[in-house]
Amino acid sequence: MFARITLLAAAALVVLSAVPAQAGLRQPRVVSANPVDTTPHVLDGIVNAFALVGNTVVVGGDFSAVQEAQGTEEIPRANIFAFDLGSGRVSRGFAPDLDGPVTSLATAPDGSVFVGGSFNGPQRALVRLRVADGSPVETFYAPAYGGNVASLVRQGSKLYVGGDFVRIGLGMRTALARIDVETGAVDPTFTVTPSGGPGAGPRVYAMAATRDRLVVDGSFAALDGLRRPQLGVIDLTTGRVADWHTEAYAAACKPNFPWYVRGLDISPDGQYFVVVTTGGPFPGTTKLCDSAARFETYAKGDQVRPTWVNLTGGDSLYAVAVSGSAVYVGGHQRWLDNPRGADTAGRGSVSREGIGAINPVTGKAQSWNPTRERGIGVKAFLTVKKGLLVGSDTTTLGHEYHARIGMFPTT
Repeated sequence: MFARITLLAAAALVVLSAVPAQAGLRQPRVVSANPVDTTPHVLDGIVNAFALVGNTVVVGGDFSAVQEAQGTEEIPRANIFAFDLGSGRVSRGFAPDLDGPVTSLATAPDGSVFVGGSFNGPQRALVRLRVADGSPVETFYAPAYGGNVASLVRQGSKLYVGGDFVRIGLGMRTALARIDVETGAVDPTFTVTPSGGPGAGPRVYAMAATRDRLVVDGSFAALDGLRRPQLGVIDLTTGRVADWHTEAYAAACKPNFPWYVRGLDISPDGQYFVVVTTGGPFPGTTKLCDSAARFETYAKGDQVRPTWVNLTGGDSLYAVAVSGSAVYVGGHQRWLDNPRGADTAGRGSVSREGIGAINPVTGKAQSWNPTRERGIGVKAFLTVKKGLLVGSDTTTLGHEYHARIGMFPTT
């Protein structure tokens, strides 16, 4: 197992930065384990992404119908819908017809939302929609070609787009681009290019940003020719790859997981981020398969190591949300604190079925244990002032019926 870095040693690696623009929302304490009763139900498929536009939650995924919590009507919705955060009422005016899954969302200016995925149409795989009526914003044009969009991060007037595409609009870009939020025009000054990797081609899977750093993970071996196996940090003040390099994800997991990093989120103060993975059980080794791992954002050099690692013992983690008081992780895991497990509960493990919370300082599981039906797993988290939104493919959350969407309230 990687040696645990003490807090003082970790602090020595950190350079203070301004308040981040895209870090998660700070919550002073762990959320309740009892979900609210107002969230609507998604009746089939899976939920992949959330965005909050004012008081409206936009939900993206691969599904065809939804239902209000207190209703019986099945409301047709093609891979995207919206509901009021307070009441749970489904928006009847927002009903875009997208012919493929939505995998990523980001809040856009003026009551609109950026939508990324694998859908077709005039604005293939990336579109900006008005939340009021679902219509596209005509001035924005940035279709993705040669692949799809997997991740979106907005920072002010710029939108970072990750995926496995080769072109955005008129700009040739491989897997990563920065575009204008109003027009969709590709920024010619940002040209960081992922390359190599164990998959069929380079792919940026997840991203998170502070004011001056962009963290990316996915199927790649290098960024701008610099070795960065599956994880890298970009300095946004220069537009270049940062002096931050880890070999933590260089070791292979099971052959059917040629690349295995998945969810990524950054702390509210921007000082650290957490990566979660799939990959298979490898008890007693230093491999980060089926794990959550914390890294310091402003560490430097070629030997950056995780501050802590929490292993599930053989079950995948797909999503993570960092709130300051907790690191929420979700997948189809059965346990946390399980470095000795191999599809078993090793000594010292704790049961955390489908969802759990990790102490951001110690890296150990917190007592919060609402449970959820495991299925494929949690694919989406969103921290909001009222709580933690959870999106997945199953229907039981906190021992209650909450089909594919739920929210644990702040206490």
